Amino acid sequence: MGHVDVAGVRYDLPDGRVLLDDVSFRVGDGAKVALVGANGAGKTTLLRIITGELAPHAGVVTRSGGLGVMRQMVGAGLGPDATVGDLLLSVSPPRVRDAAEAVHRCELALMEHDDEKTQMTYAEALAEYADAGGYEVEVVWDVCTVAGLGVPYERAKYRELRTLSGGEQKRLVLEFLLRGPDQVLLLDEPDNFLDVPGKIWLEQRIRESDKTILFISHDRELLNNTATRVVTIELGASGAGNSAWTHPGGFASYHEARTDRFLRFEEQRRRWDEEHAKIKALVLRLKIKAEYNDGMASQYKAAQTRLRKFEEAGPPTEQPREQAVQMRLKGGRTGKRAVVCEQLELSADDGGGLMKPFDLEVWYGERVAVLGSNGSGKSHFLRLLARGGSDPDVEHQPVGVPPAPVPHTGTAKLGARVRPGWFVQTHEHPELVGRTLLEILHRGDDHRDGMGREAASRVLDRYELAHAGEQKFESLSGGQQARFQILLLELSGATLLLLDEPTDNLDVQSAEALEAGLEAFEGTVLAVTHDRWFARSFDRFLVYGADGEVYESDGPVWDEGRVSRAR
Repeated sequence: MGHVDVAGVRYDLPDGRVLLDDVSFRVGDGAKVALVGANGAGKTTLLRIITGELAPHAGVVTRSGGLGVMRQMVGAGLGPDATVGDLLLSVSPPRVRDAAEAVHRCELALMEHDDEKTQMTYAEALAEYADAGGYEVEVVWDVCTVAGLGVPYERAKYRELRTLSGGEQKRLVLEFLLRGPDQVLLLDEPDNFLDVPGKIWLEQRIRESDKTILFISHDRELLNNTATRVVTIELGASGAGNSAWTHPGGFASYHEARTDRFLRFEEQRRRWDEEHAKIKALVLRLKIKAEYNDGMASQYKAAQTRLRKFEEAGPPTEQPREQAVQMRLKGGRTGKRAVVCEQLELSADDGGGLMKPFDLEVWYGERVAVLGSNGSGKSHFLRLLARGGSDPDVEHQPVGVPPAPVPHTGTAKLGARVRPGWFVQTHEHPELVGRTLLEILHRGDDHRDGMGREAASRVLDRYELAHAGEQKFESLSGGQQARFQILLLELSGATLLLLDEPTDNLDVQSAEALEAGLEAFEGTVLAVTHDRWFARSFDRFLVYGADGEVYESDGPVWDEGRVSRAR
């Protein structure tokens, strides 16, 4: 078996700021430990310290058992012509990787010189490949390609990686790491790009595995179903580095434990402040008495010493800063019927039909989750509404830049005073690129008044973006860009929110802030999502079925397959 011990790790950024300070936790044999925390708190950096890629500036990491690592972008760094074989080799044990490279070099050399020396070197390379366990690993690769791609390794190994979706690449790497020889696995957002059946598969495999697994995830359902304990990277108080807090239970009891922890900090600080005030008052009383009475001088001195020692010992551990994103989505009253679709049939951008025609009425104030497999037309549907529907009136002009047209038959109409606001992570934002967040807020646009520097800093602070005010939009992390785009929706007065996978890049706290914001929003919400936890907060479920029908269900449906296009 294997374990990981992180003790007193500190890591400084190149500009001298402390990112991580005194981070300590243990991942015991066979434990499934989730690493959570705000975007940018240092989770990926910490994983790179555990793998040995980065050296900490203080502290030590010890581990036993072979280490298997899955990075966020699994194919990154393998080159444009990388194959399935290259991908599987990249996550195999180092000795197998080195041996495979030596064999490959010898095979190339044999094409040039077929002499005895080269043949001997080749024979030695093959022997080392066998000793390293290369042939055993190939058997596992075969099981992985059959499970993930439906073909044996011999047929899959030369397939170019770019012909696989992000989800397929992740699935292959996970298949291998979970079956492979390494006893300790570090997984950086393994659930990203996976659809819900893929996530359910991953949860089951993590639970069944006897390996020791440390993983980063923002998927609350996955955390709830797999983690045996939760390590939080907490934001240090002003100027201090971030540290780690371990919750010894699963995600179900995490929030309560966290709330209790913060209440304890407050209570300890309150007691310290009271004691501090008491000693200060005593020193003051004795000072006055000592002025009139020489006999009190020694008592006064003793009280001064006591105060000095109390202050030197300092207050209890300062409470870590809780990331507190607050979204105040406002909205406003609209006509009773917010969206009406009649015999609506969407076409793909290449002209092919997506789903069979359907009718839909959405009433003011409803929360509708749009579910179904990728490629079924859910995003096209949102995009059509984001343009204002089939034949938009001036009042239905979207806030922000209107999206590209969506070919369709039938009609989609928006109700009176329904103004759409559209959020999609992958959308290009030419109107934001090249400008800092403060500039964008300062300038305003057709739907949003410009604001002074102070007011702009205040709203950025509510979204935990104050420190990024002078950064250009495109330099932000995915999670920060997502929060900023939601902030612009908040300021724009949209009354119909159209959200396409809004929680995809948000950390746990930001996703919870979005849910609280939507709950208080006066208006109508339609969201495409694969987030099972998020979907629970909706009251209607519109499902794009594998047979091309669009239907409503009483609760979320996650197992609809891909739509077969031959219709």
